Amino acid sequence: MRSHRRYALVLFALTLNSLGPRFCTAQVPANSISKDTQDARPEPAIPAIIKAFETFEVVAMPAAHDEKDIDDLILSLLRDPRFPASVNDIVVECGNMRYQTILDSYIAGGNVPFAEVERVWRDTTVFQMCGASAFYQQLFPLVRSLNRHLPAIRRMRVVAADPPIDWSKIRSYDDLRPFFDRDGNIASVMEEEVLSRHRKALMLFGTMHLMHGGGPGQGNAVTRYERRYPGRTFVISEFWDHDVSNEPLESMSAPGGVWPSLLRARNSRFGSLSLDAFMQSPLTTDEDCNVREAFPADPLKTVADRIDAFLYLGPQNAPLKEPLPASIALDRSYMSESLRRMKLVGMPGPSTLDELDAQIVAGGAEEPTAAPPPHHSISAEVKARIRQSCLSAKQTSANTAK
Repeated sequence: MRSHRRYALVLFALTLNSLGPRFCTAQVPANSISKDTQDARPEPAIPAIIKAFETFEVVAMPAAHDEKDIDDLILSLLRDPRFPASVNDIVVECGNMRYQTILDSYIAGGNVPFAEVERVWRDTTVFQMCGASAFYQQLFPLVRSLNRHLPAIRRMRVVAADPPIDWSKIRSYDDLRPFFDRDGNIASVMEEEVLSRHRKALMLFGTMHLMHGGGPGQGNAVTRYERRYPGRTFVISEFWDHDVSNEPLESMSAPGGVWPSLLRARNSRFGSLSLDAFMQSPLTTDEDCNVREAFPADPLKTVADRIDAFLYLGPQNAPLKEPLPASIALDRSYMSESLRRMKLVGMPGPSTLDELDAQIVAGGAEEPTAAPPPHHSISAEVKARIRQSCLSAKQTSANTAK
């Protein structure tokens, strides 16, 4: 049901192959990393994140990608009394901008039925991830509750950045095409709602949308808006699949314990490594629909050119997965609609509600931890499917133009 990490590489390509063939080569502005120390050392995570807002207008970090430890940290961050004094907006990947008016009213304390608010994160273009998210089911009510105890001038706003899709009008894969450019939509929302107004924002998205100088075509969301607003965003990422179990991170001296902690990428050993030391590049296509890596190997770039800090959440031997809430699993109408959407998108998965129930039990209830997926070559069969999807999209566009 959810967008598990083992499917991420394939789904990235199937969704983005129509967004453009060119790879982005934008550079990270030098002033965005000028505050790093000569010898980066871990810092307690929540105070370090809040302090970053003193220098940057936007702090961007991953959320709701099946990693419960990160999501729990974010909820704790929001409850820190220093947070509302530092931040105006929380911009979310799991938020259909079509429902922004409903969301604004709810977050401000209005009398809005929760069933209407649920549509904000259930009816997004990434419903397979967002619609099953326990994190967002907690996040929106939490911000509403926190705002009740804040003076009007300090109340936080939640901004939805996903394209305004109306699933009631989606009947075929072709109907989805106007909503494929999610990064362009995210960048536009960030510019209009946050950056042009000089507001401070916590940006909660998958890391692929956040890395400096990254993404296929015109680039990911941060890369796009940094052309006009350079040096304003501090990007945080986890360590992905890189093994840090034997690193000195665990011996750090910090109030309240050694983790969670934040480590600046610049001037750290980790930051000097290449991106492929941490993750396998997702795939995209060029002008002729040849399948290529979205982040091709670049000997001149390191991880510190892509992100600004690593989030260390503790020993990696048992990371927790985000459980599927019973209120979602038992909502048979919504689960049936989710199956319909999965078939339209072409996602692998169950065909019936009974199969979906069995997958939920086996994939979540029986196994609460998530093992990182192994690095392996993408099969020729998968690449052929990606190429065929690209060719079909080009043919449809050519026929429409005639």
